[in-house]
Amino acid sequence: MAKTNRNSSIKPAELSNPGLLILDMVNCFDFEGADDLEPAARVAAKCVHRLRSAFRERGWPVIYVNDNFGEWHSEASSLVARALEKPNPVTELLRPGPGDYFIIKPQFSGFYATNLPVLLPQLGISKLVLSGIATDICVLFTAADAHMREYDLWVPQDAVAAESEERGRWALEIMAQSMGAQTSATSDLTIDEWLHSLER
Repeated sequence: MAKTNRNSSIKPAELSNPGLLILDMVNCFDFEGADDLEPAARVAAKCVHRLRSAFRERGWPVIYVNDNFGEWHSEASSLVARALEKPNPVTELLRPGPGDYFIIKPQFSGFYATNLPVLLPQLGISKLVLSGIATDICVLFTAADAHMREYDLWVPQDAVAAESEERGRWALEIMAQSMGAQTSATSDLTIDEWLHSLER
């Protein structure tokens, strides 16, 4: 878990703010299906960038949760450097900043065998905005684990991407119906509106 230049004095349950998870957007797009996924990821990246800006402005945690590309000795800066070895609009736009958190995951879910379950309570987070790729794999698995841990979830449909629109819609439907996730696009719902809806 990498972090720099952020006050780490927050105690568990001291806050009840949301956290933004950015899943696998530091990416080389060199896998089977990447040609279909990357264009959609570019569109989603613009929305994630706006969300990240809003979270940073409010001092809310931005947490990157990323595959390690099979390089078990790598850390955040190495993964970013590798992703940027060739033109990469997604990673270029969403390059992690010095105040962001960065967690490397070995499998689909951001919670599986990572520090995320420890970090979130330390930051007082009880609400999660999930973004990134792919909607029907890593986002879906992470949402399921978050739901089992009773986090409130917003998975903005314009901040996630899948290899096909059909698979993306299928995954969003599961998250909405089975996990109680809000899936409205950021064009239809603001962060403040979502937070207010949770207080009703």
